[in-house]
This record gives sequence, structure tokens and C-alpha cells, in this order.
Amino acid sequence: MQALKEQRLRSLGLSVAHYSLLYSVHTHPGLTGAELARRLGVTPQAVAALADRLEERGQVERRTHPRHRRVQELHLTAAGRAVLGLADAVVAEIEQKITEQLGDADTATLRALLGRVAVAAREL
Repeated sequence: MQALKEQRLRSLGLSVAHYSLLYSVHTHPGLTGAELARRLGVTPQAVAALADRLEERGQVERRTHPRHRRVQELHLTAAGRAVLGLADAVVAEIEQKITEQLGDADTATLRALLGRVAVAAREL
């Protein structure tokens, strides 16, 4: 599924990693690179590289934290919100087609199992 998302998001000039960062910044505006790294399970350096690329495209902007001048927060721009909307539609279509193939009962079972996996992984 990740490979399919990667392939389809490429038409928007995004990777799954870029999409994940845009989505995280959208749902939690003002996160720092370190906070995003923890949420995404990657290194701060990886977030910085992703954010640099998205900033070059005008999709995110860095703003100085109101209390900590050396800390930069990430925020979506209008262009970032626009591409995220397109990417969300791509991802929703993929997930809908998977749901149609699995059926409602198997989809519910899969989501429950994935939720349990996520909880177990956090406890490691």
C-alpha cells in the first residue's frame, strides 16, 4: 500500500514522507523539527531535509518560536494546504479501493489489528 501511495503521490511531486510531514504540520501547526521527528519516527535531520524541500517549494514556512528565538516552528502555506488537499484525495481513493476489496468486516478487523500493533510498538 505504501508503494502504491508513493507511486500515486509522485504525480503531485510528493513522496509519502513529504505527505506525512505536510499532514502532521496541518494537524499540529507550529510543531518543531524535533517534535515532528518524534511523531514520524525519523531523525531530526530527516525532518530538516524534508522541511527544506517543502520550504523551497513554498509549501511550508518556518517561524521563530514566540518564546525560544532559536527554535523554528513549521506551518503550512496556502500552497502547502492546496497540495495536501490533492494528496489527501489520492490517499483517500487508494484507501477506499482497498476497503472495497476487503469488505467492511475485514477492513474493521485490519484497522483494529493495526491499532494494536501501533500500541505494542509504542510500548517497546
